[in-house]
Amino acid sequence: MVLEQQRPRIGVGVAVIKDGKMLLGKRKGAHGAGEWSSPGGHLEFGETVEECAERELLEETGLKALSLQLGPWVNDIIDNDKHYVTLFVFVDQFEGEPQLMEPHKCEGWEWFEWHALPSPLFAPVKSMLKKINEKPHESKNCHLPCR
Repeated sequence: MVLEQQRPRIGVGVAVIKDGKMLLGKRKGAHGAGEWSSPGGHLEFGETVEECAERELLEETGLKALSLQLGPWVNDIIDNDKHYVTLFVFVDQFEGEPQLMEPHKCEGWEWFEWHALPSPLFAPVKSMLKKINEKPHESKNCHLPCR
C-alpha cells in the first residue's frame, strides 16, 4: 500500500528537568498511545518555538516556564505514517506543580530519574535522548541532563 505523501509536521517537545528527574506522561490517543512522552505539541503558524513550548507546557501540565533553553531537534517517522521534526526545549525553572490538564490526551505526569526512564518512550523523546548521549551538554552550570 502506498501512503499518500504528506509534508513533515513540526512538533515542539518540552523536557522539564527538576532535581535530576524528567517529567513524563503516558500518551493516549492519536499517535504514540501507551508511550511515555514529555509535554509538547504542534508549532502553530506565526508562533516561535519558545512561545509554543510555554503554551504547550501550561496547557498540558499547568506549569509556567521561567527558563527556556533550546535543545536538539530530531527527525522521526511515527507509527509508520507520520513524519515529524521535533524541536526540543529544556525547562529547569518553572512555577507550579504538574497537573493533569488534558486527561483525554495523557494518563498522568510523573517524575523519573534521568538514567531510569520508563519504557516504551515516544519516538521523538527516544531520539532526543540518543542525540544528547552522542553530544552531551557541556555547560559548567548544567541543570540539564549531563554526563
